[in-house]
Amino acid sequence: MPRVSQEQAKLNRQRVVQVAAALFRERGLHGVGVADIMAAAGLTHGGFYGQFDSKDALAVEAFDAALAEEYRGALDVLITNYLSVDHVRTPGKGCPLAALANDVAREPAGSAVRSRFTHGVRHLAGLLADLIPRMSRERRRQRSLAHLSTLVGAVVLARAVDDEALANDLIEAARASVAG
Repeated sequence: MPRVSQEQAKLNRQRVVQVAAALFRERGLHGVGVADIMAAAGLTHGGFYGQFDSKDALAVEAFDAALAEEYRGALDVLITNYLSVDHVRTPGKGCPLAALANDVAREPAGSAVRSRFTHGVRHLAGLLADLIPRMSRERRRQRSLAHLSTLVGAVVLARAVDDEALANDLIEAARASVAG
């Protein structure tokens, strides 16, 4: 079997990370296997370990890729996009914090995935803090953590309930809470 060029290997790796980022958010960290990810990327299962040390190593990279996809614009734009029906209905394209919080909470303390998730929480809280005007640094930090908790919690709950009206009410209540 011919070897792929370094350039193609890099492109293949990027494709696997992108596919894994979406699948992990859609199905959870333990709801998708390496074979599923590689098949969805259009690659063979055997090529995985030439690119990644483990599924956890891929999960860390996929989490970073997912986190980099979001969070641009002014605070009101970020909140509107986050607290949207589209975000609730498409976890594979949405925030990895809302999609993976429950899975990551079950990971062992000190795991690479938990560490990366913690970094992601700090990162998003920092972005929010930077968008909050006219407050002391500590007050902006506290407000950003409260906003982040409200945003993520509302999306997690809206995805979990089987009552669309209640899901919409959760999103609207969160929007009113962070807007005030």
